[in-house]
Amino acid sequence: MSITALTTFIEVTNSSDKVQYRYQNSQVDTTIRFRSQNYSYLSFMYQGAAKSRTGDNLEAGLMMSSNWLATGIAKKAVDERWRVRVDTCVMTSSFEVSKTLTTEFWLCSTLAYDETTVDIVLSSAIDAVGLNAPSKVLQSSQVGSLPITGSISNI
Repeated sequence: MSITALTTFIEVTNSSDKVQYRYQNSQVDTTIRFRSQNYSYLSFMYQGAAKSRTGDNLEAGLMMSSNWLATGIAKKAVDERWRVRVDTCVMTSSFEVSKTLTTEFWLCSTLAYDETTVDIVLSSAIDAVGLNAPSKVLQSSQVGSLPITGSISNI
């Protein structure tokens, strides 16, 4: 029987894209080098993407122990709409990154807490309710010939 070690790396940035924190959740009292940066240990669980019942939004979650420091940071992250990059990786036996399985980008949207846990709800960058999407302009050089009408069909 073989055991596959997984590690979740999170990089938290503020709205100005300044990195606030880098954490990993597998090696206690150790930093792991990933993407040419050091990630310190933080005890957290990442709950991957889940689509809402109506299918209009994706959500994920970060759960960590409840204490005054974690609660304060979580509140600031939600209030200021900080961004979180989440990389889930397969590790070698010496806990070096072997392969990145997924890379996801989220916004801190809400939080809930009780006496034991702080739960930050992460939402996708596209807000289905407000119909806000990151602006992107497609050009012919990127995608080839574009139709001159508003109709695009897939046959």
